[in-house]
Amino acid sequence: MSNKDKNSRVRVRGESQINPGIFTGKKLVYGMIHLLPLPGTPFYESGNVEKSLEKAIADVKALIAGGADGCVVQTIDQIYPVGQDVDPARLAAFAIIVKAVKEHSHKDFHVGVQILWNALEASLAVAKTCGGVFVRSNALVGSTMTAAGVAESDPISLTEYRNKIDAHDVSLLAEIESMHFSWLNGKPLIDVAAEAIRVGTNGVEIAHPEEDVCLSMISQLKDKYPELPVIIGGHTNHENAARILSKADGALVGSCFEPQGWGSNVDESKVAEYVDIVRNIS
Repeated sequence: MSNKDKNSRVRVRGESQINPGIFTGKKLVYGMIHLLPLPGTPFYESGNVEKSLEKAIADVKALIAGGADGCVVQTIDQIYPVGQDVDPARLAAFAIIVKAVKEHSHKDFHVGVQILWNALEASLAVAKTCGGVFVRSNALVGSTMTAAGVAESDPISLTEYRNKIDAHDVSLLAEIESMHFSWLNGKPLIDVAAEAIRVGTNGVEIAHPEEDVCLSMISQLKDKYPELPVIIGGHTNHENAARILSKADGALVGSCFEPQGWGSNVDESKVAEYVDIVRNIS
């Protein structure tokens, strides 16, 4: 480990260490790049790869022009397989698209990846080989219920695989109470965060549609772990961004940037307006 890496780690109450990875420096605004169903998924249609590639390139250009700090390229379908197994055609198509997004961005633009549901090893592999710098993790620790069954974590296998492909330069963002994750049978937010920190997460993601609840969760996490990056994983918009992002370290933004509806093309002007709000937080 380099001296820089050692110095970037922060001791957590004598137990674990936090390395914030890429989630540092300023309030981060990440736009979502939603793809069409890819080959190997139930609702795939001929031509979706080409359409998804075209959309992804247009979206990343709009995000960059609007001043966003990065993106999450996310697989989309009406139903999602649960677990690590990913259809080879789906994975190949996804990798091609992520590579293109990276090639149409600049070196300081953070490209994140997410293969739903919880295909973390495949996501890590795509990030490592295609220029991504972080993985959005549905269930890094614990388990959560989905429409297709229970998504279960396997942090031991993930850690071993991260070591195997030398992917510690790819940061992990762990959902700990969000659109995609809620600890099965319940667990206090702080305890879930502690579990994620122990297995090496670089930041945590939370989301709640009620602003007061969201702000309370941020406060709990920051009181316990001041150095832990807290990223908001949904429900922010141009009206509430200043209040929420004054407390959090960043946000993943989807439908707020997609004026034609969720999953439609990113609008540069919507991105620029949101980024301007965040940059003016005192």
